[in-house]
Amino acid sequence: MTSLELNLSALRSVAGRLAGPWNRIGAWLNSRMPKGLYARTLLIIVTPMVLLQSVVAFVFMERHWNTVTRRLSAAVTQDIAALIDIYENFPQDPQHTVLRRIAQDRLRLSVDFLPPTEMPGPRAKPFFSLLDQTLSVELMRKVGRPFWIDTVGRSSLVEIRIKLNDAVMRVFAQRSSAYASNSHIFFLWMFGTSMVLLLLAILFLRNQIRPILALADAAESFGKGREVPSFKPRGAREVRRAAQAFIEMKRRIERTVDQRTTMLAGVSHDLRTMLTRFKLELALLGESPEVEALKKDVGEMERMLEAYLAFARGDAGEASVPTDIAKLLDEFKADAERAGRTANATFYGQPIVTVKPAAFRRCIGNLVSNAARYAQSINLTGHRDHRWLTITVDDDGPGIPAAMREEVFKPFLRLDDARNQDEIGTGLGLAIARDIARSHGGEISLGDSPLGGLRATVRVPV
Repeated sequence: MTSLELNLSALRSVAGRLAGPWNRIGAWLNSRMPKGLYARTLLIIVTPMVLLQSVVAFVFMERHWNTVTRRLSAAVTQDIAALIDIYENFPQDPQHTVLRRIAQDRLRLSVDFLPPTEMPGPRAKPFFSLLDQTLSVELMRKVGRPFWIDTVGRSSLVEIRIKLNDAVMRVFAQRSSAYASNSHIFFLWMFGTSMVLLLLAILFLRNQIRPILALADAAESFGKGREVPSFKPRGAREVRRAAQAFIEMKRRIERTVDQRTTMLAGVSHDLRTMLTRFKLELALLGESPEVEALKKDVGEMERMLEAYLAFARGDAGEASVPTDIAKLLDEFKADAERAGRTANATFYGQPIVTVKPAAFRRCIGNLVSNAARYAQSINLTGHRDHRWLTITVDDDGPGIPAAMREEVFKPFLRLDDARNQDEIGTGLGLAIARDIARSHGGEISLGDSPLGGLRATVRVPV
């Protein structure tokens, strides 16, 4: 390998090692970020503004209060320097009563004098203490004597010791006299402005999000086969454009369904007319084995025609209405028992669900009839929560191999063990059931049953 190839390989290796932690951090952040558009937009709008304002306010206030703190520290230092000059240049009584009274009444400083001992050892400097740093600089500039300060020992006082020729002057000053704190002002400012920004963003975004939610509700209702007569485009230009596109798509779909229904109605009428003529002609021929066979074929042809038209027509034209699903399952249980099968029906939750009743009855009926054809025991179970209606049909029959569980939903598949036959044996039973479930916005899946046979699960949104 050349040196260039070695370098590229090394770079790829380093990039791979660095990508791992970054990917984990990104995944962690993504898992904790809000998922809704409303919350994400609020985050996008408010966070940069709050951060920018925080930086600007902090920089401005910090510079302003630093200047104020330096001036206050300089004023306290000048007062101490003046007291030192009075002490050294004017005669004092042994108790320094006049000096202490002047310091207390005029300068708001508490002064006393200690024996000329060594100064205390240096204490640990507080981290990020502006007062400690500023006061030390001012004492060195204006006093120029050995000193010791304590800015953290007492929360409201600052202790300053200065070594004189024959004593140690100890001064207690109010912290507020030497230091201007801006933390509470900064936090109040940031909290107030952030609340104003958040309130304005919420009021603005709520009106912008509402048309998007209305569009989503309309699309969901249309996907469930329900009408959305009150939906109108609202909101921003882009949202209105998406709503108009949805309305046009809805109209095209409805027009296509209407055209198909009209065509199928014409085909059904013409074919039924021909079959009726066949029946009349056969009735005029009299009784014979050949005529009976022809009548049987015509009857089978009529039933197959009805099944094909039902599959092609689907559930077009039927309105969704509240339906008692628990009662529906009880009816299928009774039908299975009349056919000589052992059946149970159980429902959990609120049984009233808005569906297309005739179509949904046919969907479940095809599954139950398939189970009754191959099994002796059938269990019907329904469950409804705040989002889904789930119905399972379990049997103890031979089941379907896992590899064929999708194949059996293909129309006209008539393998004997495929279980895709309805009551007239056209190979459309499961195909019709899945088509109806999907027209309600749901799905049908097949799996293994606890009874040892097949489980068919219908799941539709409520």
